Amino acid sequence: MARKLAHRDEMSDSVTNWRNIKQQISDRAQLVAVSKTFGADEIRPLLEAGQRIFGENRVQEAQNKWPDLRRHYPDLELHLIGPLQSNKAADAVRLFDLIQTVDRPKIAQALAAEMKKQNKALPCFVQVNIGHEPQKAGVMPEALDDFLKLVQGEYGLDIVGLMCIPPADENPQPYFRQLAQMAARHGLKQLSMGMSSDYELAILEGATYVRVGSAIFGGRPQITK
Repeated sequence: MARKLAHRDEMSDSVTNWRNIKQQISDRAQLVAVSKTFGADEIRPLLEAGQRIFGENRVQEAQNKWPDLRRHYPDLELHLIGPLQSNKAADAVRLFDLIQTVDRPKIAQALAAEMKKQNKALPCFVQVNIGHEPQKAGVMPEALDDFLKLVQGEYGLDIVGLMCIPPADENPQPYFRQLAQMAARHGLKQLSMGMSSDYELAILEGATYVRVGSAIFGGRPQITK
């Protein structure tokens, strides 16, 4: 009984956190609630409160919880915000409403083929490795021009914006500013940047989407492989 009450309190806290963040953001940016590692029971209170845009990192995890939730909340919008493998492209196109992590030609080609096959044109963001970090996914800033020509021209993807994750141990604001300048140069209106610790800075630099997880849901449960 005590465990159930604690779980209920955590869900109530997430809605309170969400309301506070929504108030801070106001209409300056769209809030993507990052629900990776959290189950339908943790997500449903936010849906009931009115949140409609959610972000997931893994296709397989998302498949296990979102189809049923979508049946009850058909107006929700699901974003893939984690790396995509080409063998998961069909599932990603089927499940998601927007792909934020197009980062290499193989993925762009696989997505384009699946969108044509499923007759479903999804808007996409290009993920930029804004800090030139070898451990992170993303197109290097100096390669963005050629990459955009390829994925927009040859593959015909609907690229609507850019996404980035700045280096964790540095001031993120200059990186946000750089991404905004890159997007403006290419006429891209959407910017996905900023997370729980820095979304206010990202909004100051022009973010149209902020990806907030732990500041809403709290600490993440451990995933066992």
